[in-house]
Amino acid sequence: MKRLLLSLLLLPALAFAQMVTRDGVTLTAQQEQRAEAIGDQLRCLVCQNESIEASGASLAGQLRVIIRQHVIAGDSDRDIMKFMVQRYGIFVLLKPPFMPLTWLLYAMPFLALALGGLIAWWSRRNRIAAPAPLTAADEARLDELLR
Repeated sequence: MKRLLLSLLLLPALAFAQMVTRDGVTLTAQQEQRAEAIGDQLRCLVCQNESIEASGASLAGQLRVIIRQHVIAGDSDRDIMKFMVQRYGIFVLLKPPFMPLTWLLYAMPFLALALGGLIAWWSRRNRIAAPAPLTAADEARLDELLR
């Protein structure tokens, strides 16, 4: 009987030991892993080259809380990502999908390379020829003008 009572008292403590608290939100270890995986795919709107999981910005902390609240509510990863894109735009994704809106983003390196090649070709083609050397008459006239 004592063992049963002891185990019933320790059961909530064991369940609580599996909980993780981050940014003021308490989740299970599995929910926290899901939230971190989603946060690693989202750009910090302040830092811009860091995920919200790696960022120390206060806005990133607020976004982490929003994600964790959605995870607790039982939303799927896709629904959470869709919510974040609807709220903050496609820019929030660290790896935006290939779609008409992002074609220029993916084509930019190739366009820059082509533009650089065109500028190099055009500048070689339109080189100004070196002036002809001065004749003896021109040198004499220049000497006269400089005196």
